[in-house]
This record gives sequence, C-alpha cells and structure tokens, in this order.
Amino acid sequence: MTTRSLHPGPLSKIEKAGPYLPLGLIAGLGAVLAYLWKWPCRFGGVWNAGVGQFTHYCYTDIYPLFWAERLNEGKIPYLDHPVEYPVGIGAIMEFARRLAGGDGVRFYDITVVLMGIALVAGVLLLGALAGRDRWHDALWYAIGPAVILCAFINWDLAAGALALGGLLAWARRRQYLAGVLLALAVATKFYPLMFFGALFLLTLRTGRWRPFLQTAGAAAVTWLAVNVPVMLANFDGWKRFYEFSRERGADWGSVWFFFQRVDRPEWLAFLGDPELLNGMAMAAVAVLLLGVAVLTLAAPRRPRLAQVCFLALAAFMITNKVWSPQFVLWLVPIAVLARPRPLPLLIWQLAECWYFFAIWRYLVTQVGGPEAYLGIGDGPYFLALWARALTVIMLMVLVVRDILRPEDDVTRTGGVDDRSGGVFDRAPDRFALRIRPRAAAQPAETT
Repeated sequence: MTTRSLHPGPLSKIEKAGPYLPLGLIAGLGAVLAYLWKWPCRFGGVWNAGVGQFTHYCYTDIYPLFWAERLNEGKIPYLDHPVEYPVGIGAIMEFARRLAGGDGVRFYDITVVLMGIALVAGVLLLGALAGRDRWHDALWYAIGPAVILCAFINWDLAAGALALGGLLAWARRRQYLAGVLLALAVATKFYPLMFFGALFLLTLRTGRWRPFLQTAGAAAVTWLAVNVPVMLANFDGWKRFYEFSRERGADWGSVWFFFQRVDRPEWLAFLGDPELLNGMAMAAVAVLLLGVAVLTLAAPRRPRLAQVCFLALAAFMITNKVWSPQFVLWLVPIAVLARPRPLPLLIWQLAECWYFFAIWRYLVTQVGGPEAYLGIGDGPYFLALWARALTVIMLMVLVVRDILRPEDDVTRTGGVDDRSGGVFDRAPDRFALRIRPRAAAQPAETT
C-alpha cells in the first residue's frame, strides 16, 4: 500500500485549465444571449421597418454598413470605397463579405460568429490575467448585462480580444508578442493606444526600458506592416478614418453633445461651440492624462498596470466627441482588472444599461414621424447620459483611492503585487515624484 504525499506537486495541464472550461462555456452562452437579443431585427424583420430597430432595442451598425460601405456591390474596403474604420475592421468586413455572397443578413451572421469567438477568447484571456484565484472576475465580461446588450452593435470585441492578448503577453514577459497584439488592436480600434501610455509611465517609474522598447518597437513594425500596404494601394481610402475622426462633431453619448444641445449661461457658452470642439476635447483629455501621469509617478507605491490602463482609457472615453453604447466593451475587462469590487461594477453596469435603452428611445424622437410619441426627449436622455458618465467617474475615483491606499486593493492581498504587470511586478522604483512622505513600503525586487 502506498501513501500520497501531503505536499501537492506542480499543477497538471488539466488542473491549470480547470477554471477556464466553464468560463469559456459561460462566455459562449453570453454570445448566444447577445445574438438572441437581436431576434426582432434578425428574425422579425424590424431592421427594415423604420424605428422598429430602436423600439425593439436591436439596432446594429453591422447590417446597414453592409450597404453603406458598398460591400453588397463587392467593393473592397479602402481600395474600392473609403471606410470610416481602421484597417483591422476593414479586413474583418472583407472576410465576411467574401463569405456572405451579397446577402446582408448572412454578412451579419458571419460577423456575429467572428465576434462571438472574439468574446470567448477575450473572456479566457481576461481570466488568465485575473489569475487562478480570481478567474471568476471575468464573468463580468462573459455575461455582464451591458455586454449582452452591446456585444454585436459593432466590431469592438475583436479589438478587445487582441488588446487582452497583448496585455497577457506582457504579463507573461513576452514583449515582442505583446507589441504585435497591441498594435493589431490599435489597428482595429484606436483606444488600445492608451495602454502604451500606461506602459510608458510605469517604465519611467521602474526603469525597465528594454522590455518597453521591445514592445514599442514590435508594435511600430506591426502597425506599419498592416497599414502601409493599404496606404500605398489607396491613400485616400485609408485616411478616411482619420479624417472622419477629426471632422466629426459632438455625437451621441458624449458630454460635448450635451453642452451643444442645452441652454448654457453666457460664461459657459464656449462649451457648446462646434468651432472649439476639437481643441477642447484634446485639452480635456490632455489634462486628465497629465493627472494620471502625476498620480502614477507620485503614488506612495507603484500602481498596478491595470489601474493605470483603466484611468487612461476612462479619461479618453469621457472626453471623446462620441461615446457609443458599445464602448462599454472597451472598459469592462480593464475595469474588472483595475478594481474587481462587485457593488461599484454593478452600479456602473446598471447605468450603462440605462443609457442603452435611453439612446434608442431618444433616436425614435429624433427620427420623428408617426411613432415619435414612443420616444423620449432631451431631459430623460441627458439624465441617462450623465448617469453613465458619473458612474465611470465614480470608478475612476475609487481606483485613485486604491492607488493612494494600496492596502485596500483587493487584488494585492496575500503579498501579491501586480500579477498582470509583467516586468513591473515587484520592481523597485528608479524614478518617482515624492510629493509627500511614502505611505507604504515598496515590495522587494525578485530575481
């Protein structure tokens, strides 16, 4: 008779994968629920019935853009027709177009399958970033209410999977792979560029320049590799996204849209001036990002990478000229990594859901016609807009508090420093702004 050792050995591959099988299945369920949410549009025909897509809350950009971007005519994005998205989304459009055979509904279904795969991949990557003891935090991304409502409005889930893959590669100290994946994410949706700023700030504080430069170099090469061929083939088609971003005015969801639509005191009239919009938006995000930089360099203990990424991304979203409902998909995984406290996350998710329902009813009013009575006016809509903005600001304040009081950071219990920080994990300070005496001891460097 043999006896088993009381000391467990290394985890087997099956044991390591244990939490991720149910997580992947739940993410798959979330994707199915998101698809079924579009039932009145996909199977009931209300895509083509006036404001029905708004009153049934099943609008998506994917279906109408099949015609708006002339994909139904066999036009290749950028080469034959300019597209208002970065090249990553154009590539997904082209792939789905070739399989759709001129059918808009089939184009939507193929795109949904691709985005559903991206959601499952993103959830698994988030679970790996959160760690074996906190894998359940990824459920907010797998089956969160706002995720289900907004999953298939646009192509954002593809960028999310690439960005999370890049962050996981950084956490595993695979710097070149991190650069490649983050660059592909930026080439799909612009927002992951904020993560490079977070990496730079923590590099400045820790002095870990070689890994950062490896990642930045790989990212630059990758971004050029996927963009330059399109630029050379048709520069006017390629630059449409950047021109559109610069020229567009204040749009749905943004605080700038609120300032342009409501009466303001004379001394605040400039906030609604379309001629000043670009300058004000850039100045506002610059001020907030400067605050993030000072906080990162002056905090008593080096912030975690996810905390800095969250603050930078939230600052970018709050000051942006447009804040579409699906942008919640950008923030959910980073918010979960930055501060996985259930109550604040739930309050924010409820505000996001509130805004989701409000924007479609507001658009009913804006479209007008015999069904305009089904919509809502400026007052209820802007109440939902500010509820969402203020709950994101609430999360930012709580993350800042955790940075200033790291002993309250739930992910740093048990001697953990920054499990997704890669080379930043347990790194000592090389440069820091000492605005006030240090309030917490810096963890020792490990070799």
